[in-house]
Amino acid sequence: MTQTLEREKVKVDTKQIEALIHAAVRKIAGEKENDICRYLPVDTGGYIHHFTMRKLKAEDPIELADLIQKYIIDPEAPTLVTPKPRAARGSRKRRDQFQFSKQDIERMLNMARLAGDKDMVRKLTPKKDLRTIKRELIASIRHGKIDAELWNLYVESITSQHNPMNAILPSPTLV
Repeated sequence: MTQTLEREKVKVDTKQIEALIHAAVRKIAGEKENDICRYLPVDTGGYIHHFTMRKLKAEDPIELADLIQKYIIDPEAPTLVTPKPRAARGSRKRRDQFQFSKQDIERMLNMARLAGDKDMVRKLTPKKDLRTIKRELIASIRHGKIDAELWNLYVESITSQHNPMNAILPSPTLV
């Protein structure tokens, strides 16, 4: 018997809350229920999140009613709450990684070529797809030039395509 009385009390409260929310939306000239969130402050700073407001509506409607009454209904002109300050975009970037421009990479690639460091040249050279490598290889053959690096790239991409585990192993070279 007491459970039915409590349920009726909750139903009455939800009806009252709904009426209060609609009055608040009308007062701020909003379009939907979530518009009143920007007028309700939170202890942590900024305004209440719409999920939090929904949770309050379900779990603690009396507190929500008090907030709406205090910050929207009672004041002559309700004031917008300033948003909580957020971290700037990109502020979570890793600081220990180097940022190289395209010119920097080209210079390092040139230095690696001059030093004869084939492994570093391979790491710094942008990856080309198989179709591009084939096209460049055929063009170099037509011009009568044999490019060993291009051939090695072709062999590497073919072996990695057929067996991905072989891509780790050194490939046969043309020299």
